[in-house]
Amino acid sequence: MTRANSAVPRLNAVEVHGLTRGSFILRSAFAAGAVYGAGAIGPYVNRALAQSAAGDIEVLNFALTLELLEAAFYERALKRVELSSDVRDMAQTFGQHERDHVSAITETINGLGGKPDKAPSFSFRLKGERSFLALAQTLGETGVSAYNGAAVQIRSPEVLAVAGQSVQIEARHAAAIRTARSRAPALRAFDRALQKEQVLQAAKPFLRP
Repeated sequence: MTRANSAVPRLNAVEVHGLTRGSFILRSAFAAGAVYGAGAIGPYVNRALAQSAAGDIEVLNFALTLELLEAAFYERALKRVELSSDVRDMAQTFGQHERDHVSAITETINGLGGKPDKAPSFSFRLKGERSFLALAQTLGETGVSAYNGAAVQIRSPEVLAVAGQSVQIEARHAAAIRTARSRAPALRAFDRALQKEQVLQAAKPFLRP
């Protein structure tokens, strides 16, 4: 996923391999985010799901893919990266949250009569605690943006509640990680939105006809 002049170069440190539509959208969203910034991901996801008239199960499977990625990220980091005590505790807590999200979304898909997508394979380039925290922040903020983009495609209030409960925790994760990096937990009152033309340009190379 190497990109010249990347707006979010840390997204180039993540690779997603899988054949499900959720993994396809996630790979494409990361590519758009690497070029245009994390703000591109929500509008991209919205448009990608709208292109296929996505139902609630498809939206949930995309969310499941995202949660599987974050759960794998924390699991991998805890095994391979030397973390300080406080950061390790945070990673363990957040990793458990992500696994709980995976369980809740899987249960919801099954309850709707759907079939949960299989977990893709993931690759993360991590070099130490600093790179772990930087990528954790990026993934947390990316997750919030992706959830916001997917949520507008949800029809069922019950499914929307599941997504809403998850995205709030993702935002808290991102804020806590920013604080751990001595960054302001929230820079703006509102996330920036891209213009329609920018979203179309970001999405065009990746959307299936």
